[in-house]
Amino acid sequence: MITNRTPTNLARRGVDILKFYIYFTFYAALAHRYCASLHVYEPKKPAHYSFYSRNPRPTGPDEKEPFSLVTPPHTQQFMGNGYQMASFNMVTRIDGTEGFNSQSIEERNFQAALIMTECHFTRKPPIGRKTVNMTLATIKRTMEKTLNVSEIREVLAKNVDIWMRLQLVFYAAIPRLGARSLQETYSETAPRNVDIPESSTLIAENHATLLEDLTLLNNLLVIARNMLAIKEVAQDICSTVQLDKQITKLIVLGVNVTSKGYDGENVDNHTRGKLNEITELYKKLLVTCLQFLHNMTMGNDRLKMVFWFDMLFDNDLHNDAIHGLPNDGLRVDVVYEEVKNWLKRNSQKSPAAQVLLAKYTEDVPLGHNGGPLPPDFWGDDSKAEIASVNSELSQQPTTVPVWSEQAPTKAEQDRMYGRVSHEIDVWWKRVRDANYDNWVVPMETVEGAIARAQSCKDNAMTRYIPRVEQDEDLEFDHREAYEEEPEDEVHHEEGDGYSTHADDGHVEGEEEEEEDDDDSYVEGSLRGLLTEIPNILDTKQIEALHMTVKACIVDAMGSGLTKSGENLQKTRCKMFLALDCGKNLLREMLVLIAVWEQAESQFIFQITAQIIESFHHNALLPYAWNSLRILKDIVSPAQTILLRLINYMFRARKNTTIYSDVKDFNRDAKLIHFLYNYFRCRVVPDCIALIYAQAQIRGNRSHPQDFPVDLWDMERSKDGLAQYLDFIYVIADIPEMRPLLIEWETTYELIALLNALEAGVARKPLTEPRRNTPPAARANNGDASSAEGDKNYDPSQPQAPLDSQNVQPGPPPLHDTPHKFPWRGIKVQILIILTSLVAPSNGRSGPGNPVVQKQILKYGGIMALLNCCVYDGHNEYLKERATLCIKWVMEGCMEAQDFVRELSPLKNQKQDVEMVRSKGVDQVGPVGGEDVVAQSTPQQSKESEKFEMERLSRMADAVEKMRIANVPAARKE
Repeated sequence: MITNRTPTNLARRGVDILKFYIYFTFYAALAHRYCASLHVYEPKKPAHYSFYSRNPRPTGPDEKEPFSLVTPPHTQQFMGNGYQMASFNMVTRIDGTEGFNSQSIEERNFQAALIMTECHFTRKPPIGRKTVNMTLATIKRTMEKTLNVSEIREVLAKNVDIWMRLQLVFYAAIPRLGARSLQETYSETAPRNVDIPESSTLIAENHATLLEDLTLLNNLLVIARNMLAIKEVAQDICSTVQLDKQITKLIVLGVNVTSKGYDGENVDNHTRGKLNEITELYKKLLVTCLQFLHNMTMGNDRLKMVFWFDMLFDNDLHNDAIHGLPNDGLRVDVVYEEVKNWLKRNSQKSPAAQVLLAKYTEDVPLGHNGGPLPPDFWGDDSKAEIASVNSELSQQPTTVPVWSEQAPTKAEQDRMYGRVSHEIDVWWKRVRDANYDNWVVPMETVEGAIARAQSCKDNAMTRYIPRVEQDEDLEFDHREAYEEEPEDEVHHEEGDGYSTHADDGHVEGEEEEEEDDDDSYVEGSLRGLLTEIPNILDTKQIEALHMTVKACIVDAMGSGLTKSGENLQKTRCKMFLALDCGKNLLREMLVLIAVWEQAESQFIFQITAQIIESFHHNALLPYAWNSLRILKDIVSPAQTILLRLINYMFRARKNTTIYSDVKDFNRDAKLIHFLYNYFRCRVVPDCIALIYAQAQIRGNRSHPQDFPVDLWDMERSKDGLAQYLDFIYVIADIPEMRPLLIEWETTYELIALLNALEAGVARKPLTEPRRNTPPAARANNGDASSAEGDKNYDPSQPQAPLDSQNVQPGPPPLHDTPHKFPWRGIKVQILIILTSLVAPSNGRSGPGNPVVQKQILKYGGIMALLNCCVYDGHNEYLKERATLCIKWVMEGCMEAQDFVRELSPLKNQKQDVEMVRSKGVDQVGPVGGEDVVAQSTPQQSKESEKFEMERLSRMADAVEKMRIANVPAARKE
């Protein structure tokens, strides 16, 4: 073993040890001073040991002394929770003067971290990895404290410098995020024509830095959100430094990144994982942005209006026409100016915020804060005038709105009016429910409804462009186009989430035809800041958006009337539906419920129902209904969900005392009047026309390829009709509202639909008959069916059904069978409503309602009910429902009993059937009050005749027994 213990070496070793202790003492003291502004000490421990053991001071060529302007603290003051809340320290300013700094250690920590974060994004100066790690750790600790300690939230929220530095951080960060996430250069407005594959490559290349920066910004945004929880003071400071404007830019960026989608087929699994991770982080950031906006506006009418101003107005200050309706005449540019003038007149902040902002402004020349405050929205030149107006208004307890056309300026005219927007007030009077003041719009008569139904049936095959021709011209299928995400065009008409849009390679000559047919289905970048978000986030993530809209328009969350007597919640509700951006957002919020299949107990459904009820209180549900209309659909998907929410609203009215107030009764009655009038004039005639087209094909008078719509459209029509029937049942179940349906003769529509379904839709038997198809025939199925479809079709010649052909084709593709659509469950819904209307009210055991009984007899309803006494697999428990309904129709109604008594007796049933068949008639069923006779097929088996005879016999027996049982009760009455 070799040793080196010479005196010289020992002396050198001693010098080294001495140097070590000297340097150690120096750096320990240095660490003690530095940690005062970057760390929270644990009580009862030496500060430098606590700091040194947890976070050693990073070193590097890019490190700067962060405390060169501020003398480190000499005393600490600890509270019971272990956090230092205040220290009074000497400050050495850049001008050489000294003063006291009363900021807490948490404020200094966070300010230092924000300064480093700004340097991280601006690269002025660049900072090293160790400093970045320390900054991230400090921000994370601050975030945890603001979540758990209310005192720290309040201290940070009242620091104007922190808000200003947060604004500077996001101002520097957002363009850098855009440059690394989108191939197109970032701009404040939504970029178009973004190259998705190149953007995917860009994100994958910058995955590591994006991962770190998105997490950092989300943590900062969480801190800002938590600071806003103290409300008024923090909200005013945040608005003054215009941090909310930066969050708006961040939302635009997040929407552009997350809504574009990425081509998963052109990337490997590793790259796909990176893209998904960044997309999820952007979604998380969007969620935090929505929570920030919610806290920003909560309980503050001025900031609610600022949020409404940013959300509802875009660069195009005009509204697009609603399908099939005249222009509502709203001048959007005028509304923009009037709302802007209102914001100027109501720009005053809370006294506490004014003191803090004034103190910050005084310290700006000293150079140790975030710099001067951003200029006001309306400019510094108007400050004196606005202050004078605010002072004058504050001295007036109330004001009377006066609209003067002779006012010298628009601002003076709006000031005299006092309310938010005269244009909105005039628009509301023009578009609100026509029966708002008095009953001026009557219900469509039954005779008019019959004429409408007949007109729709006459045009059933020609009212839409045939689906086959459309596919041939545009070379795309509807269901394929529904899944597309077009990037180029921007359309404002419709955004139901089920739109179609052709590729860029569509035929130029067909552009006008395509617009006429499918313009309502075209989907693109929808107008509005928040309109795309429901298509990006799920129902849990998007809760803050719905909560914010609710807080801005629901009466219960308002602050009462203004000095001019205006309810700002109602005004914002009107603005929401008056402007296209608001209508687009409403449509997407409704479709979100359908896409995620939200139950009535879900939080999103409950909030949306409150929003819809606020529209109802402002007499705007009829306008909202029409604004969601799509010409091609009988009831659009958004209208279907809106009707479901209305059903939920009315269902809550049952067994309550709400209708003891005449005003509440009239408001609900007028809404029911509007919706049922729409049902009578549009829904029922169009549905009857579609079912009539099915009957034409079923009777071999039309070819299946001539059916006007596809299976997707039939599903939408059935969903809308089913929801409407549910609405009618809910109204019929409310004792105060049931007389309205009886007065309007609802039985006509119900019986007309039953008759149409009887003629147009085949029943589903209990067991499907088996078909023994030879193998050779199965092999030739495709050729035979193609040849059959290519033959010249002559409507005048009866066509043999497929069952009679020698070759039995297999089941056709799904998109080729809309003419066989079963309308599942519709008959059962109709019978439930009829039973509810005809059944005795007030818990009586009988007899049935005499008015409804006569209406059923008048429109031939007994035969329609008898036709429902046969098993139908498309309608569960149909026979039982029909029997119960017939019971109430027969009980106490001599006319109904006489009608049944006049039916052919059982012994004559066979002769009646033979007579009918001798005339070439196979089945008779009324459709919309008119008999449609289906021609018999050339070959009728004996089994079919036997089954028909047994069915008629059983039906006659059941009716005769029911009549005999009800005769004594009727005589007693």
